[in-house]
Amino acid sequence: MSAAATMDVCVIIAAKNAAETIARAVASALAEPETAEIIVIDDGSSDATASAALSAADDTGRLNIVRFERNRGPAAARNHAIAISRSPILAILDADDFFLPGRLAQLVDVPDWDFVADNIAFMDEAAAASAAVDVGRFQPEPRLLDLTGFVEGNISRRGVRRGEIGFLKPLMRRDFLLTHQLAYNEALRLGEDYDLYLRALAKGARYKIIHSCGYAAIVRGNSLSGSHRTEDLRRLYEADRVILADNRLSAEAAAVIRRHERHIRGRYEHRRFLDIKREGGPIAAISYLLGKPAAFSAVAGGIFADKTERMRTSKSETLAEAGHSGQLRYLLPASAELS
Repeated sequence: MSAAATMDVCVIIAAKNAAETIARAVASALAEPETAEIIVIDDGSSDATASAALSAADDTGRLNIVRFERNRGPAAARNHAIAISRSPILAILDADDFFLPGRLAQLVDVPDWDFVADNIAFMDEAAAASAAVDVGRFQPEPRLLDLTGFVEGNISRRGVRRGEIGFLKPLMRRDFLLTHQLAYNEALRLGEDYDLYLRALAKGARYKIIHSCGYAAIVRGNSLSGSHRTEDLRRLYEADRVILADNRLSAEAAAVIRRHERHIRGRYEHRRFLDIKREGGPIAAISYLLGKPAAFSAVAGGIFADKTERMRTSKSETLAEAGHSGQLRYLLPASAELS
């Protein structure tokens, strides 16, 4: 097979005010032989995101930069990129993040999939420069991820690391999206990936995951993905309700989606309570809660989680100040490391 024949992946990067990091993201995608095209959507940036992306271009002509004059959100940006792309396989890369060498080859080598994802290494900016060396090499161990496992992997439980499986960045086959008329829900600014993958699984998508780690995700406190509005939570649990209206779901699938809907709705009720307290004071917040007694448990649980999170954050900041930054954390359990 010729090198040209293996170039069948379109890498999509939706970016807003990412001038400091996007060149690294673009360069990492260009370095993959399987990359046929890179589409950067500058989603209404007020900085030099587009020129920074262009600075990473090589002489292959694979980089296409499109600018939205106003911010439309990652779902709209990705939908537009998919519409103008040509490649049969689609890969999503966040503008803060980057591919580790050989990522795409490991993924496309997995047989029989509509979606295929690998492990993610979370790190801070200090660890990025040496990530290619520091990130472990693990046996792929491909396995199917079914709808129930996917949704359960997105539900946080008190005392347990929060559900993060929706953060996975799978490759997607264009044919599957077209056949089932699937696109990102542009009303969502939070959980748009989760919603698309869930709707695909409900349509019978074969979603495989491997433990090999080829995606580096930079964790920073001021990232756009790390913040959301109360309204975003409402739209996300309403998206679950739309999927639940599909009568073709099995009883097990419907039950787990209802659990996720209650989980997100509980987070919404907590945030709504805090919004009312901030805007109208404690009496207004208590009056709101008295009118919605079903929300009391979610609000109380959210307040407790906030307090424990502040304690964990304080401890993390102390460790960072002591010089313990630059450590890696894997999304999937990291096991069977190769020598």
